[in-house]
Amino acid sequence: MTKEEFIRELAKLNIEASEQNLKALDRYKDLLIEYNQKFNLTAIKTEEEIYLKHFYDSLTLTKALDLSQNYKLLDIGTGAGFPGLVLKIFYPHLEITLLDSNHKKIMFLNTVIKELNLTNITCLNIRAENLPNNYRESFDIVTSRAVSTLSILCELSLPFLKVNNLFIAMKGDSEEEIKKSSQILEKLDSKIINVIKFNLPNEASHRSLVIIKKLKKTKEKYPRRYDKIVKSK
Repeated sequence: MTKEEFIRELAKLNIEASEQNLKALDRYKDLLIEYNQKFNLTAIKTEEEIYLKHFYDSLTLTKALDLSQNYKLLDIGTGAGFPGLVLKIFYPHLEITLLDSNHKKIMFLNTVIKELNLTNITCLNIRAENLPNNYRESFDIVTSRAVSTLSILCELSLPFLKVNNLFIAMKGDSEEEIKKSSQILEKLDSKIINVIKFNLPNEASHRSLVIIKKLKKTKEKYPRRYDKIVKSK
């Protein structure tokens, strides 16, 4: 995807890319390519792939959410900043927390944040299941992109979401994962309220946004240790 194609496709999402947005993305892209040579941040390495599979793909979250709202958002397993850091560039009013267990990726994210002079954005170098209790039930939106299976993600994400708010899992083909997540969703007092399916432009690879609403406060025993989560699936 060229930058011009990126701009055109964003318009179809009702997103207007300002010069400031595009300048920030260009710098982000350059830093990603530079640091990727040292730290292997992502398998996606060309400018065209970055614009399509990272920048555009991150912004497809707007198919599920009106991001003009003042959300407090947690991005679990953000990696090199997707979708959270891209969302911050386009929606600077959002209060965003980027979570990843990889120290080198967190170092990279802090470099980009400083370079772009972004504010009200926090990076946490920790596993989701080890987040302190003060983060429980404190986010309006939790999202995660290409991290783990849906059943595992639900347990890692929903404890940190406020009641009656949304966890949005950004997935590829999701039908089988949705079937396997019904049991844990019941235990976590949550339910899938919508699945938005679409294809990425140019290459037509499948994407889905699995939208899950949290109905009640999460029991204190969740999330369990990661090895216990995996064994139970």
